[in-house]
Amino acid sequence: MTGDLEPVRITLVGGPTVLIEYGGLRLLTDPTFDPPGEHPIGPGRSLTKLTGPAVAASALGVIDAVLLSHDQHPDNLDDAGRALLARVPQVITTDAAAGRLDVADTVVLDPWHHVELARPGGGVVTVHGTPAVHGPTGFDASSGPVIGFVLAAEGLPTIYVSGDNASLRVVDEVADNLGPIDGAVLFCGRARTARLDAYLTLGGRKAARAAALLDPVWVVPVHAEGWAHFTEGVAEVVEAFDDADLGHLLRVLDPGETVELEA
Repeated sequence: MTGDLEPVRITLVGGPTVLIEYGGLRLLTDPTFDPPGEHPIGPGRSLTKLTGPAVAASALGVIDAVLLSHDQHPDNLDDAGRALLARVPQVITTDAAAGRLDVADTVVLDPWHHVELARPGGGVVTVHGTPAVHGPTGFDASSGPVIGFVLAAEGLPTIYVSGDNASLRVVDEVADNLGPIDGAVLFCGRARTARLDAYLTLGGRKAARAAALLDPVWVVPVHAEGWAHFTEGVAEVVEAFDDADLGHLLRVLDPGETVELEA
């Protein structure tokens, strides 16, 4: 950690939707802008959204690229989020999602591959793809493919965006292959649905263990509010980090709040 890197700005829109202002670019994760209500996910099944976005899509301003961890679940991409994709220059996502989205410029990013985005003042932001396991090992066939991301650029902190990942093995691989990691945006909530008898994302204790593996300067927990299938909220994340003597790493944002972070 150098301590002299340019700061980044992070705004929590709500759920998994975060605006990351990084190296002159404005990057949005998993767009979800629908109001509260039921979101069908199959015959007789739905996910219940409890709160709407704290920032309207129309109020976000210019978005240079969307980092879409996956498209198959409405708590990561809903109807209003899909509409926003049509107005974004680039959508970086999985091969499976790219095949289903009606978006002009979709960039397929596989784990351990990368793409480069031009910075307005010169240079590039490198977006690395990372594995993500959306549940226990072996649940991929049920939950579908998901990716995470690592952002890196000269003079900027290296940031891990986990996506819907429940695997500490994956986190350890990210630290080994793409570290040192300066900051982490961890999708939490300990999600669980009636159909899948398993936790599909990190809970507070696993998020704290993930932070210990990554050894970042800061952690922003997201995707821990706004949906009925989350079994934990931000309070459980805070408690787990405090119990692990890692509370100093947390930067907890209320929906709609922006924070400037340095490494």
